[in-house]
Amino acid sequence: MAVQPSPARNFLQTLHDHHPAPKAILMISAHWETPGVAVGTATDLETIHDYYGFPEEFYRFRYPAKGDPALAQRAGSLVTAAGGGAVSSSPRGLDHGAWLPLMLAYPEANIPIAQLSLCAGEGADWHFRLGASLRPLRDEGVLILCSGAATHNLREIDRQAPPGAAADWAAEFSAWITENVTAGRAEDLVQYRTLAPHAARNHPSEEHLLPLFVALGAGSPGAAGRHLHHSIGNRVLAMDAYAWD
Repeated sequence: MAVQPSPARNFLQTLHDHHPAPKAILMISAHWETPGVAVGTATDLETIHDYYGFPEEFYRFRYPAKGDPALAQRAGSLVTAAGGGAVSSSPRGLDHGAWLPLMLAYPEANIPIAQLSLCAGEGADWHFRLGASLRPLRDEGVLILCSGAATHNLREIDRQAPPGAAADWAAEFSAWITENVTAGRAEDLVQYRTLAPHAARNHPSEEHLLPLFVALGAGSPGAAGRHLHHSIGNRVLAMDAYAWD
């Protein structure tokens, strides 16, 4: 996505049209899990290349946005006050689940960023409540941006699949998520593991869907989400985007 045209890349390059000028961004990525919750407090954010086996150009990307220690502290205090436990501080920079969408959506890198981790070992309902604890930030000019994948079974990728081709089990799961997001069915969504079709096949592990529940929780209670984008690549990787007003 960083270098090749795709519908998902094209969408991310228009994300600033939906959220043109946030005061700051609180970023939650599928690629940072910690015991308990942690926040990145660095002012100078390293661009972390947390992958291997790619061409050299993939290790030259830099996203030179500044960190926002005050936002990190504010987010941590909200989580703790809501019963989410003690929040640790980290000097960590931005992983590729954070800097890649940010690089496409806000290429000028002029908006301060703080990143919040997922909590290892906790599931959808816990992360929904984590998002709810962060809801006050929306009234303070902060965009809560959560990055993962609607489906994420890397073992079944088909790199020869024609554009737009989709496995039935991936398309059905993605459609179920969208139906429930746009209907405002938060209770069903947090029980996706038992209610959604082919849930375990689409997410052998949960970390790439957990950011969705943080965003869902941060939305207004009972609010329906807007479906901003849908595409499927490699036959099994659904890239859906939603927003809550």
